[in-house]
Amino acid sequence: MTDAATRTLDALIVDDEALARRGLRHRLDKRDGIQIIGEARNGREAVEKIRQSHPDVVFLDIQMPGMNGFEVIRELRNDDLPAILFVTAYDEYAIDAFEVNAVDYLLKPIDDERLDQALEKVRSRLGRRRAQSQKNLLLRLLGELTGQPIPQVEDLGDTLAGGLKPKELPKLAIRDGGKTTWVRQQDIEWIDAAGDYMCVHADGETHIMRKTMKELESELEADFLQRIHRSTIVNVNRVTAMQSHINGEYFLTLEGGHTVKLSRSYKEKLKYLT
Repeated sequence: MTDAATRTLDALIVDDEALARRGLRHRLDKRDGIQIIGEARNGREAVEKIRQSHPDVVFLDIQMPGMNGFEVIRELRNDDLPAILFVTAYDEYAIDAFEVNAVDYLLKPIDDERLDQALEKVRSRLGRRRAQSQKNLLLRLLGELTGQPIPQVEDLGDTLAGGLKPKELPKLAIRDGGKTTWVRQQDIEWIDAAGDYMCVHADGETHIMRKTMKELESELEADFLQRIHRSTIVNVNRVTAMQSHINGEYFLTLEGGHTVKLSRSYKEKLKYLT
């Protein structure tokens, strides 16, 4: 029988943000003894893949649109739960609750040392059956977070309905005369400057707005909209290929087939693409 401390862990990554999944996969790929058997973009996919593939450990984002991480646990209440590593952006108070109740978590942005510690905890628990104890830990944690006792997993959805709000998708207001168009920032593929105007390319359309690149940059979600050139901002989640150039620049291909240039002066932005 393979020793729990050395066996390969089958892992499932669950996060609605492609960049977050890519970043965690990159970190796990550098570690021995971890095999990523799949990814899920939402809670419903997570439930299906957990039941199909029976992973040893699930990296589970808490705040996802639709079915959040806690509701995934509720849906799996009659199943044997794998080890759950919550991925969270909760504040310090909530993190204390995780620690007090001995439930493993990773705080965004994920720290490599903290990741290793969490994986070590998972391995140390593999030697004993822990499905029911995992559920009990989760119930104590949720009671701590909500300030209400939660006697059983079935009560998770009702208890948390008013406490956990789905993430609001950020929008960019593009004003043209008396008309304002709201564009979801996740739908933006790239933005480029044309003189005193910005051209926002989203969902096959180009929207024109009068604003400086610096002003516009301050309104955008830095998690996935990054400036890669003095006149270009790109949605890193829409990048499908990257080609280096002999002069130190890079050419990025986007989902729609358009190519943009990452200049040498913005080379530090490569970390968002690997």
